[in-house]
Amino acid sequence: MKLWQKDIQVQAEIERFTVGNDREMDLELAPFDILGSLAHTRMLNQVGLLEQDELTAVQKELKQLYNEVEQGNFEIEEGVEDVHSQVELLLTKRIGEAGKKIHSGRSRNDQVLVDLKLYMRHQLRQVVEATDTLFHTLQQLSEQHKEKLLPGYTHLQVAMPSSFGLWFGAYAESLIDDLLVVQSAYRISNKNPLGSAAGYGSSFPLNRQLTTDLLGFESLNYNVVYAQMGRGKTERVVATAIATIAATIGRMAMDLCLYMSQNFAFVSLPDELTTGSSIMPHKKNPDVFELIRGKCNKLQGLPNEIALQTANLPSGYHRDMQLLKESLFPAFNTLLDCLQMANYMLPKLIVKENIMQDEKYKYAFSVEVVNNEVLQGVPFRDAYKNIGATIADGTFEAPTQVHHTHEGSIGNLCTEQINQQMLQVLKGFDFEKVDTAIEQLLA
Repeated sequence: MKLWQKDIQVQAEIERFTVGNDREMDLELAPFDILGSLAHTRMLNQVGLLEQDELTAVQKELKQLYNEVEQGNFEIEEGVEDVHSQVELLLTKRIGEAGKKIHSGRSRNDQVLVDLKLYMRHQLRQVVEATDTLFHTLQQLSEQHKEKLLPGYTHLQVAMPSSFGLWFGAYAESLIDDLLVVQSAYRISNKNPLGSAAGYGSSFPLNRQLTTDLLGFESLNYNVVYAQMGRGKTERVVATAIATIAATIGRMAMDLCLYMSQNFAFVSLPDELTTGSSIMPHKKNPDVFELIRGKCNKLQGLPNEIALQTANLPSGYHRDMQLLKESLFPAFNTLLDCLQMANYMLPKLIVKENIMQDEKYKYAFSVEVVNNEVLQGVPFRDAYKNIGATIADGTFEAPTQVHHTHEGSIGNLCTEQINQQMLQVLKGFDFEKVDTAIEQLLA
């Protein structure tokens, strides 16, 4: 029996279409569904809807089910509609009548909502940790290669001297701002919808603050109608966070695809990290960075994909929401894979030295020479014309060094200040509170 089924058997074709890929998707929700039921049943006992001996039996078996999920021994059986039905079915089989009581004060609507919030909170944490790892790799490489110059470009034309210290550090600092967006998504995900039932609350005397505390949520989605409206909105905000990091990683990958080409030749990779051509024996292709670029470009379409699935829906629950899982769940895996591969590849880059000694980059130093004249007292506009004239008549001579000292420039990367910014952002996630709550819930 389904959670909503009475006496009429739904036709097989209707079931096939409406269930869709839910069984596969819901396996990812299984540990979070069990956590939600652990908190909900403790609350039911506290408000008098579950006897103490029933609570003891339910809690023991739910924890056993959680262990089975962790060990990979949990499955959603054929004919069972979703993870909620499977958990309730197993509880009823194993402990009897008490298993039938766990749905009191809940709807499948707020049950899946709390599962999704817990899932997204967990997955966003994985993203934060993988992003932090990549950040530190970029910062280390920034310091390691800070003395090595490379040309900077505007309009894809040689512009001014840059450095590998600046290039690596730029993407590191970008990840800090990306995590501020992730933090907003995390905080929206970290609100408890449980108790909103089908979106209009319950006549049971539920204690919603108790389940909020037990699950380590930061706060409640107080208004029960808004709690249901959060379905779709939360996914859209989370998708934006995913897309924001993807934009940074994809842009970095594009730079590296350019820099590895023979026309640039700023970096290279060991042969074993590249692929070849079936007919051109000289080829060393940066396929990993090309695929990171492609996957990240695809992820940047995710917010729009989710928005289009939810844009014309009125308030209340609609079955369209079920499809959001098929868009969002794989996106987490894709982003994590890209972050991990970027972190794997970057330390193995071979950075070329003395790039700026090539004749074609000498005009990149023109601003340096202009500024040197200004420092000797020549008005900037006159200095600009003077150096322009030497470039025009072929007498320009490029210096061999640059002297940049202000904050965030070639000679002053502000690595420590950027590290401190990242530490401040990470403190805003408060993962320890969640860890403590979940440990106590499972104890």
